[in-house]
Amino acid sequence: MNQVLHPFVLLSVIGIYFLLLMLISWWKGKDADTEGYFIGNKTSPWYIIAFGMIGDSLSGVTFVSVPGEVGVKHFFYLQIVFGYLVGYWIIAQVLLPLYYRMNLTSIYVYLKERLGNSAQVTGSVFFLLSRSIGAAFRLYISAGVLQLFLFGPLGVPFWISVALIIILILAYTLKGGIKTLIWTDTFQSLFLLGGVILTCFSIINQLDLSFGEAVTTITNSEYAQVFNWDFKSKDNFFKQFISGIFIAIAMTGLDQNMMQKNLSCKTLPEAQKNIKWFSVIVVFVNVIFVSLGALIYIYANSKGIEIPKKTDALLPLLTFNYLGLFAAIVFILGIIAATFSSADSVLTTLTTSLYIDVLKLDSSTNVSDKQKINYRHYIHAFFAVSLFLLIMLFEIINDQSVISGIFVAAGYTYGPLLGLFAFGIYTKKQVINKLVPFICILSPVICWLLSRYSKELFNGYQIGFELLIMNGMLTFLGLMLISKENKHSVI
Repeated sequence: MNQVLHPFVLLSVIGIYFLLLMLISWWKGKDADTEGYFIGNKTSPWYIIAFGMIGDSLSGVTFVSVPGEVGVKHFFYLQIVFGYLVGYWIIAQVLLPLYYRMNLTSIYVYLKERLGNSAQVTGSVFFLLSRSIGAAFRLYISAGVLQLFLFGPLGVPFWISVALIIILILAYTLKGGIKTLIWTDTFQSLFLLGGVILTCFSIINQLDLSFGEAVTTITNSEYAQVFNWDFKSKDNFFKQFISGIFIAIAMTGLDQNMMQKNLSCKTLPEAQKNIKWFSVIVVFVNVIFVSLGALIYIYANSKGIEIPKKTDALLPLLTFNYLGLFAAIVFILGIIAATFSSADSVLTTLTTSLYIDVLKLDSSTNVSDKQKINYRHYIHAFFAVSLFLLIMLFEIINDQSVISGIFVAAGYTYGPLLGLFAFGIYTKKQVINKLVPFICILSPVICWLLSRYSKELFNGYQIGFELLIMNGMLTFLGLMLISKENKHSVI
């Protein structure tokens, strides 16, 4: 560990960071009502949301994994990102007009209006499951980094450090919800982007290169290969690009966490402008991430530093042992910004989905407005406790491959969401409501089996991210099997 990096230095930096977050939260959330909590009173500036969504789309895992994978997969990740660009434009032109026309707060209300109550609850439960596990996994990884370099040396047990992190997140999200988050996420996105850029410049400085020389070194390196044309490979361009389109649609356009902020824009044109500009920003940010990946391998090779077996460990290794105090502080702030920006909004959007889609408290006439606010607070706190318990479960399991497997399994839930929305939008058929959950469970199971045995079944062909498309198609076909004509649909 960098000898000049005393834990109290990091603790002071993080303390100031959270103090600023709390000030922003108090400033923007002090007058938040129920509408402000859920959709920011429909007054959110589109450009603030567009920039703030950078943090929502990334995580602490991304911060170390994307650069780390460059040594193995080069710049192939950009093939997916180029697909995102198309997917986000489809969201802007197809999904956002639908959501705004129906004046939705939870996007899964569409499934109720179009396919019935079972479809709404199924979509919401899949979202609750995937986002809870995903947020817990990301927080677990980032909390592990903070425990190693900050809380551990101070003698703080892991469970206390995790509890402290979640309490801090709960403190600045409980009252203001979306009205607060669009501003705190912008603040955190600034630190995230600044962390990546400043880390790049720290390495460039260590290599004694000018900016122009660094660009030339990166583009001429073995890592700067963007396209893979091997059709059997998981990283084939066509697989990655097309998968990127559907990943963007499913994991952004059909995800309550990503859409709720978009729905807080004043008008549909502003929301569309937000998502289109965000699509451009995402490409720019990911180019910086893979460039950082090339730089850390170039630096490690030039200094004769052994590459860790787990490539995720390379960036933290260099940051805390070779690049100095400034780079270490920048890295920690970047990790915190990336992780908390995605975790804090999850608490609000999980609350929204359970409150509206499952418990249906928004439409209840038997509960007073004051009781609804209390229930909202209870649900918000419930999910904070749930994240804590999931992280503790991961710590007990203490097997990275098992934990990663749980995280991957949670991702299977987006395929049924893709199939449900596609069926609702592109057909006029109705479904046998009680059978919808069975179709949505069966499709991921079939896809898991196909993925596990793809080499044996398809002559060496490896299924990659296109699994999401297959999952959605199987759900769509299953819904067709349990459907009938619905000539009176108005959605």
